[in-house]
Amino acid sequence: MSLTVTGLAVYYRTLRGDVRALDGVTFAVADGEIMGLAGESGCGKTTLGKSLIRLDGRMRHVAGTVELDGAELPISDNVRMNRFRFTEVSLIPQYAMSALNPTRKIGKLTRDLVESRGIRFASVRAELQRRLELVGLDADVLRRYPIELSGGMKQRMVMVLSTLLNPALLIADEVTSALDVSTQRAVAEALVGFRDHGFVRSMIVITHDVSLVYQIADTIMVMYAGKLAEKAPAEALVGSPLHPYTQLLISALPEVGVRYEGKRLSGIAGSPPSLLNAPTGCRFRDRCPLAFDKCAEEPPFVEVEKDHFVACWKAG
Repeated sequence: MSLTVTGLAVYYRTLRGDVRALDGVTFAVADGEIMGLAGESGCGKTTLGKSLIRLDGRMRHVAGTVELDGAELPISDNVRMNRFRFTEVSLIPQYAMSALNPTRKIGKLTRDLVESRGIRFASVRAELQRRLELVGLDADVLRRYPIELSGGMKQRMVMVLSTLLNPALLIADEVTSALDVSTQRAVAEALVGFRDHGFVRSMIVITHDVSLVYQIADTIMVMYAGKLAEKAPAEALVGSPLHPYTQLLISALPEVGVRYEGKRLSGIAGSPPSLLNAPTGCRFRDRCPLAFDKCAEEPPFVEVEKDHFVACWKAG
């Protein structure tokens, strides 16, 4: 296994109390696997991604462990975690197009990043040029300021920076959300290319767009209100979802070739619960059409079919 997460809980401290953004999450990502992580806004997927690299000072690690290739990552210690960033685990942040320092040229940014890891820039210069070509960027971008690049070019540049030191795990957080459709596809294909070329071994792609991640992911994991709802191979999760939330999430997607003049897309009634005072039992039960008395107890996240995990009393 490349990544093993066990009982991970991460809260945000506020004046009104702790927001239990991630509440006891356990899963694994295998070597070579691209895992899509999907769910509504506020479900905890970005918190999960950031917690694996410890990149948000507001986070409070409450419980759980993260192991990468059998070695535990010190995710509760920002200083100790620094030596693992970009070399073992790397992140393409949610607003990657705004992540580049506007006052520095791209080449200077790249040099600073590499040398901050104790690596001579000259030793990676040739590989940097090769990767720029792979994502369709000319080496001339290194002499430009970020403002001189289009949104798609900035996104691809950040992808190159995040993978230049060959991390074992790459976390890509909503990397296509602000791009047009054709650029979205190009970026998604570039992510797969990074895995196939061995630039990264495993990948977590965070998104609210199940249809997009379905095209590139080996497995998909769905979150709801800080908990895991379902994880399965991409074909199984989209074709035969077992959790009521996953079923409703997928049924809300528009179908290619279908006209909707006389038909409304179905949505999910209600809204997610507050994570300041998270409800007991199944967190989806107030919105679930299949809820019954036993849902007052929290369902375990268990394997009900081969490689198909789900947290629902009615999915066994």
